[in-house]
Amino acid sequence: MNYRAPWWLPGGHAQTIWSALLARRTHGPRPVYRRERWDTPDGDFIDVDFATHARSSGAPLLVLFHGLEGSSRSHYAEAFADWAREQGLAYAVPHFRGCSGEINRAPRAYHSGDYEEIDWILRRLAAAQRAAGAGPVLAVGVSLGGNALMRWAGEMGDAAGAVVAAVASICAPLDLAAAGHAIGRGFNRQVYTRMFLRSMQPRALAKLRQFPGLFDEAALRAARDLYAFDNVFTAPLHSFRNTDDYWSRASAKPHLARIRVPALALNARNDPFVPGNSLPKPQHAGRHVTLWQPEGGGHVGFAAGAWPRGQLRGLADAVGGWLLAHS
Repeated sequence: MNYRAPWWLPGGHAQTIWSALLARRTHGPRPVYRRERWDTPDGDFIDVDFATHARSSGAPLLVLFHGLEGSSRSHYAEAFADWAREQGLAYAVPHFRGCSGEINRAPRAYHSGDYEEIDWILRRLAAAQRAAGAGPVLAVGVSLGGNALMRWAGEMGDAAGAVVAAVASICAPLDLAAAGHAIGRGFNRQVYTRMFLRSMQPRALAKLRQFPGLFDEAALRAARDLYAFDNVFTAPLHSFRNTDDYWSRASAKPHLARIRVPALALNARNDPFVPGNSLPKPQHAGRHVTLWQPEGGGHVGFAAGAWPRGQLRGLADAVGGWLLAHS
């Protein structure tokens, strides 16, 4: 990806914030979704949004796994929906548990290494595609969803090819410890960490009302960064000893060389969340993984075009085009 930021978007923070809040997401109308609720094997549920646009007969299905506190209405999700519409592809956005607007039932949420959940979702979608005589599944994960997807691809090895034709991650924190510490410092802590905690802490407290005694409420309320939040909530609820254990075991970077399907990892080197020196090098990735590491782009930014809005479709065009070429 040969991305060059426009002159009026200097630096990773501007490219991140402007893209999320102000850039134009679609060339056409805003996506319209049809929601399905799926009961999970452990008695919980997830909600999956399917785009209602027309698709070509037998078209592939593009599946997008959203990032931390994301949804089918995230800026990148709508940009990919628009790209799928233009290409005539089916499009689905599964919501991680608790992210679809309604609290989930189980004493758990979601996390960056949730590859078992990814596996269950992708296998169900792939089976539906086969039953309909349609094309293969292509999967893209953004940020947290990208790490979980690549973690799945590494875990599955050769078996992944029976489920998907290709996968891609966008701005994934493939080294969770490096990214987690980076977002907890300086400007990142004051802006992005506060933004995430504003939604994560109320959701966690709602989970505590469902399951009194599930975790230490005072410690949760005192958390001022993701390290502390994960130590109280994310790690223990998902069978990790603590934050360090979670970030170590959930990171996809050590597993990239095990991937056996075409895989793309796109990371901007000026991403405020993901330090450039933590990004995988070719020797870490293996021969099935393509690394795109442009100097600019921010965190899920990559806006282009003219002042004052710019547009996001270049990101979807580049990554979606790569996936389609490997389908």
